[in-house]
Amino acid sequence: MSLAGALPAALGTALPAEIPSPSVGVWHLGPLPIRGYAMCILAGIVVAVWLTQKRLEARGHRKGVAIDISAWAVPFGILGGRLYHLITTPQPYFGEGGDPWKAFAIYEGGLGIWGAVALGAVGAWIGCRKNGVAFRDFVDAAAPGLAIAQAMGRFGNWFNNEIYGAPTDLPWKLRIYEWDSSLGRAVTDAQGNPVVKGYFHPTFLYEALWCLLLAAFLIWLGRRRPLKSGQVFAAYVMGYPVGRIVIENMRTDTANHILGQRVNTWVSILVFLLGLYLWRHFGRMAQPAVPVAPGTTDDVAPDHHEPSETPTTTEDDSADSGRTTEDPSVGRAPDGSDDAVPGEAEAKRPAQS
Repeated sequence: MSLAGALPAALGTALPAEIPSPSVGVWHLGPLPIRGYAMCILAGIVVAVWLTQKRLEARGHRKGVAIDISAWAVPFGILGGRLYHLITTPQPYFGEGGDPWKAFAIYEGGLGIWGAVALGAVGAWIGCRKNGVAFRDFVDAAAPGLAIAQAMGRFGNWFNNEIYGAPTDLPWKLRIYEWDSSLGRAVTDAQGNPVVKGYFHPTFLYEALWCLLLAAFLIWLGRRRPLKSGQVFAAYVMGYPVGRIVIENMRTDTANHILGQRVNTWVSILVFLLGLYLWRHFGRMAQPAVPVAPGTTDDVAPDHHEPSETPTTTEDDSADSGRTTEDPSVGRAPDGSDDAVPGEAEAKRPAQS
């Protein structure tokens, strides 16, 4: 048997025959519904904020600043993601037979990443202004965590039995059930067994893996290459659409088309071009100011002593009283240190991480 023929057989033996999907996407804790989709989104947000905070601290920012900024960015992002979905897929809500109230049912799915990033960036900008953090520093720190959050959020689609591709019989084929979105569970037959719709390409998983690879690349890029502030984020803006264009054209869920291509494909192309522009634009900008480490102050240098409460006058003091007193600030740096300003080395920013 040739290597080309043996490889699929080996994969079929090593991998499971299929990837099962949950037959239930919502559980009830008394009157409180616990939805798998929402839990995946929330878990992704927590991980993203945690990683962003670690990366900001490595740049010299204070503890907790990522939470303060995210308090603005996350609500804006969720709103933007939902608005993008409603604009690009209005039929289920405002079309014939649609239910406008379903526009608020975010737990059933429907958050567009482009709208989430766009309005989330507006919220982040507001949060950065209020917390004294350079916006480009924040988005650089947030970019890998954002990609990881997207990967985790895609598993919310898995809980909802959505975002899949064409039918397949590959070893990693995804089992999909007939789904009742109002109940958040699979449709069952007369015996109470979930009804299998078919086996499809797990495009939700393909995109999740792409996002994880992108996050790893962004971290590597920031550590190994001398970049200007904002360019790690620009690399994210360029990188995500590359995989999204391929995966988008594998999906078989209902979508609106323009000139024969899905709307998200066209948006991905435009976003890639935007990322290319941001990369060049940020590369020409001056670096933001280096953040001041928490707890540092411009204290008086240690060679300056406090005067005594009852100074005594001696003959030498009297003799010196007529002399011109030298300005102690001459030759000193503006911050009161003993380092002279001329020839002072420019403070270096910490490496991207």
